[in-house]
Amino acid sequence: MACLLEAPLRISVLSEVTATSRHYVDRLFDADPQNVLQGVIDMKNAVIGNNKQKANLIVLGAVPRLLYLLQQSSSSLELRTECAVVLGSLAMGSCSDYSVYLSYYCLLCSDLIFIEACLRCLRTVFISPVTPVQLLYTDPTVIPHLMSLLSRSRHTQEYITQIFAHCCKVAHTTLLIMFFLAYENTQVSMTLVNVLVDGEQLSQVFVRMMQRDKPIEMQLTAAKCLTYMCRAGAIRTDDNCIVLKTLPCLVRMCSKERLLEERVEGAETLAYLMEPDVELQRIASVTDHLVSMLADYFKYPSSVSAITDIKRLDHDLKHAHELRQAAFKLYASLGSNDEDIRKKPILDSGVIELLCSLTQSDSPALRVNGIWALMNMAFQADQKVKVEIVRALGTEQLFRLLSDPDTNVLMKTLGLLRNLLSTRPHIDQIMSSHGKQIMQAVTLILEGEHSIEVKEQTLCILANIADGNTAKELIMTNDDMLQKIKYYMGHSNVKLQLAATFCISNLIWNEEDGSQERQDKLKDMGFVDILHKLTQASDPNLCDRAKTAMQQYLA
Repeated sequence: MACLLEAPLRISVLSEVTATSRHYVDRLFDADPQNVLQGVIDMKNAVIGNNKQKANLIVLGAVPRLLYLLQQSSSSLELRTECAVVLGSLAMGSCSDYSVYLSYYCLLCSDLIFIEACLRCLRTVFISPVTPVQLLYTDPTVIPHLMSLLSRSRHTQEYITQIFAHCCKVAHTTLLIMFFLAYENTQVSMTLVNVLVDGEQLSQVFVRMMQRDKPIEMQLTAAKCLTYMCRAGAIRTDDNCIVLKTLPCLVRMCSKERLLEERVEGAETLAYLMEPDVELQRIASVTDHLVSMLADYFKYPSSVSAITDIKRLDHDLKHAHELRQAAFKLYASLGSNDEDIRKKPILDSGVIELLCSLTQSDSPALRVNGIWALMNMAFQADQKVKVEIVRALGTEQLFRLLSDPDTNVLMKTLGLLRNLLSTRPHIDQIMSSHGKQIMQAVTLILEGEHSIEVKEQTLCILANIADGNTAKELIMTNDDMLQKIKYYMGHSNVKLQLAATFCISNLIWNEEDGSQERQDKLKDMGFVDILHKLTQASDPNLCDRAKTAMQQYLA
């Protein structure tokens, strides 16, 4: 991992070499290691704040000897650390020696104090105006190794971030380093956002890099840097650099004029940026016809493609699925929190029809992503959206998905059904139209060889049905289903017990019409005895749920 000296340095003699200075260097060649160590310590103390002394020692050849001692395995760790500290101090003087780069060797050491001393030295060298920062890239192993040291301490983060920040002034390719650093790392992101480059905040440097006249790669990478810094909490989501610059830049990357890779990266980054923020989702939904642009992701390449390069067309055909995956992520973010967005970019654009058709794909991945996007759209949606999903998907396809051999498809379909069956009017409306088929599907899953997670989700759907005003009768008139609920209340898995008990709690709730008749029937079937046992359960949540249900009988 060495960075070799490229050329001898011409160093101006800034002062006369004194006998005292020579004495410091001579001690570095002493045969006694303890004398050498003490000599380095004395040298460290002598050069603090004394540029004249630093220049003298550099002229006398202190730097090569310090580097030699620093790299010797026979040198003690304390000696090597002190050498790194002195080298860093010498680099702060009016002269600095590029050979300090050889201290990259030292970064392989596991001792944190030693590593921090080396990084502090390198930081000092790199911020020097005479240092050619291209040397950072001469050895391809250096940057990955520096990145691996980021998490060692607050100081390693600070020094490495400052090294990279300085390099950013010279080459935009170092932006790649920046967004790797900022990704889900609040501490590094907060450091980056406060970095000044020629007196300008780093975030504003990124903003300039997103201008339309800049290379697309630079625009996209700068947008990713700001996205990661925002998601890490270093930049507010309502900051102008996010709302007015980053988001529009990422939307531009989604247009059909961009290359496939750019469209994929743009959509995925935009989805990540706005995922937790409703306001950003609203802004994105009305920016440059984004939803319409996403619909094109599923039609790519078109029958009459604008791509004349045959090799390029062949490449894009093989990777078109990446566009669809990126679109799924962006649709899911757009429709995850706001009902108006779901109705206005999504319903009107025909996206539901498109997603429903993808659930019929032979590819499990496409089926999963299609049903996943529909599940997100159904979350807290109004009845119009839910009815449109059921209509477009069709009951036959819905129940085909409930028997899908792929567990991920099954889980997402159950999630969709659970979201559809929320709020009483919606539950009653859907169950009045499709209750028989839904109950059959629930029965088959509860009787089948499925995972705990699948059965828990199914019991939660049953609990939602039990919360309906009229839909609950589909359970109460089905003794076979009641016996299944009874079985899962006594199951060894607490999650299944909780879900089954929640179902019974909804059925016997006092404030609803017909509750007394339902309570009497369930009591005759032995449910009260089971609830009483569960009030003694070791799991506090199960115990509380059982006590809440028992109170309905006592009220």
